[in-house]
Amino acid sequence: MPFPKTVTAPVLEGDLVRLEPLDHRHAADLAAAAAEDRASYRFTWVPTAAEVGDYIDAQLARAAAGALLPYAQVATASGRAVGATAYWDPRCWPDRDELYAIEVGFTWLAASAQGTGLNAEAKLLLFANAFETWRVARVDLKTDARNTLSRNAIAGTGARFEGVLRRWSRSWAPGEAGLLRDSAIYSIIDAEWPACRTSLEARLTRTRNR
Repeated sequence: MPFPKTVTAPVLEGDLVRLEPLDHRHAADLAAAAAEDRASYRFTWVPTAAEVGDYIDAQLARAAAGALLPYAQVATASGRAVGATAYWDPRCWPDRDELYAIEVGFTWLAASAQGTGLNAEAKLLLFANAFETWRVARVDLKTDARNTLSRNAIAGTGARFEGVLRRWSRSWAPGEAGLLRDSAIYSIIDAEWPACRTSLEARLTRTRNR
């Protein structure tokens, strides 16, 4: 199901990160980000520096088809793109052109940006826009069930673990081309969002005060 034509990707800005609709102007910064230590990317689709142009083309093609709203994650301190993320898997009410659920995914950050609070603030911005502007009832997040780092980061946003979907989607792990992975699925629903927002804001305050 494509995004409704009325739904577009706004610029979302916080203190640590600005989420800008992904464009080829971000390519040089993303290539530098992707060239940093890649040890945390074992289960995640992250382009190499040489692949960034094709990666952006692929994300923009998905966007043109209405399947994805991709973002560059720009560190406000430097003004440089240090990763990417996206809204995708839009689900709309059958009788009206409005979203009721969305997934946040395709997320990666340069090694130097991990653990800085940038990811937490990006999630806060994405969730707030989804719940408070688009008025969705649910936000999903998924990751390879083996990806402990990603699962801990998702749980840290306040999202609730719902279970593992077996052989759910393609694997991005090295040597597993053409194979399927088990996906751990998490969600936040609208009734949980206020408490989740408070928790994320408190987490960001602790990060800034370290």
